[in-house]
Amino acid sequence: MSAAPVWSVDPRSGNPREQVAVEATAEEVDRAVRAAHSVRGALADRTARAAFLRAAAELLEESDEHIIEAADAETALGPARLTGELARTAAQLRAFAEVVDEGAYLDIHIDHEDGSRTPPWPDLRRYKIPLGVVAVYAASNFPLAFSVPGGDTASALAAGCPVVVKAHPGHPATSELCASVLRRAAARTGLPEDVVTLVHGFDAGVELVRHPLVSAAGFTGSVRGGRALFDAAAARPVPIPFHGELGSLNPVVVTGAAAAERAERIGAGLGSSMTLGVGQFCTKPGFVLAPAGDTGDRLVKALTETVSSAGSGVMLDHRMRDAFLAGVRERTELPDVEAPVTPGAGGEHTVSAGFLTVPAAHLAAEGPHDALLEECFGPVTVIARYASEDEVAAVLARLPGNLTATLQTATEGDDPEAAALLTALAPLAGRILVNGWPTGVAVAPAQHHGGPYPAATSASTSVGATAIERWLRPVTYQSTPEALLPPELREANPLELPRRVDGRRA
Repeated sequence: MSAAPVWSVDPRSGNPREQVAVEATAEEVDRAVRAAHSVRGALADRTARAAFLRAAAELLEESDEHIIEAADAETALGPARLTGELARTAAQLRAFAEVVDEGAYLDIHIDHEDGSRTPPWPDLRRYKIPLGVVAVYAASNFPLAFSVPGGDTASALAAGCPVVVKAHPGHPATSELCASVLRRAAARTGLPEDVVTLVHGFDAGVELVRHPLVSAAGFTGSVRGGRALFDAAAARPVPIPFHGELGSLNPVVVTGAAAAERAERIGAGLGSSMTLGVGQFCTKPGFVLAPAGDTGDRLVKALTETVSSAGSGVMLDHRMRDAFLAGVRERTELPDVEAPVTPGAGGEHTVSAGFLTVPAAHLAAEGPHDALLEECFGPVTVIARYASEDEVAAVLARLPGNLTATLQTATEGDDPEAAALLTALAPLAGRILVNGWPTGVAVAPAQHHGGPYPAATSASTSVGATAIERWLRPVTYQSTPEALLPPELREANPLELPRRVDGRRA
């Protein structure tokens, strides 16, 4: 039987554009993984790795016109959004090159022999080494920054791990273009092209996570798909780390004082954030606790005006559009759920933004309204109107893990609810915002893009410098002669790396 074709599809019309590739067979996945595994030694040179990452950024920018054209044709995200995403992706690659140059990620610790301790200490020298081949599962909503050349790939390569990427079916042509850029960057800097390989197909993704030479995996996508791969990674004869970003409601709490102070600004800001990118950001604020009464009404009115003017938009593909429409129908049919602006079909291939309201009391305990506490991917959010602080506490206690949680509090004068609410939000998310909106994730050393399950399957971040830690493991050398030590651990520090010696920063 011949392999299934992989088509590039125009989401604006639903029509196929071109056949890009064919789905990889089990044998082809095996060859891709073995090819990556065979060249892992070439990534041991930190200088070469940093040069490779910088060359990849440069070649992405040189190819920007073709990449953006392909990505727009496959995702309908628009040239402006994709131009910014390509710039972010290139900056991310360069940022990891700087991480490699600095070397702090190696986390070097040296404790000299000390016979005066009880029990005595031998000479101990610890650093981190790459895990091996990493499987990366590309995201649908960021065809560059969270896909083939994105953060998982960049951080794994920075750690010294070859990468096999499973392309997302929503943008296969873009994936092929970006993979060719990365492979050309490898060749330009003297590395084997197989430090990055690409496969297509659902079955290929399953084969990849089960392959015995794959040492870790990174995933961005749905709870259902991510959980299936997570379970497969754990069920292997030798389980592997699976760093998945699966789903997030990204709750927002608006205090009574904040609503009284600036309800209109909060409503307008919420509308802009939840409709950004047709509501397809993983950090979209999808659930809001807002006060009942006049101040909450003002917020809802401003939100109505903003969302009503958003216009219709094309989602990433028709499968997601169908899921969005089904999710909206399920939620609007619940008792006491109202839709001041009804989300739904904007046309044959588009959707229109909207939001739902519900009394928060309906969500304080398990019941038929629990679907409102689950992510609905697309331009919709839920406003739960609360009558008391106790209702807020009860609803927060029922929320799943999230990437973000936002507190809108008073900016002038005291807000007696703020401190307690901030304490209540911290266990729910990996990033806590005050008087901001969560859409937009800065690629910065202090960034954390993760959170309690189902936001993520590990405690790690997929954005920022510390994302590299996912693909490393520590090794300690005990009482090892100097000549046998890796250069990173030798006494003279020939590579001039940052480290701690006898507990002090050297």
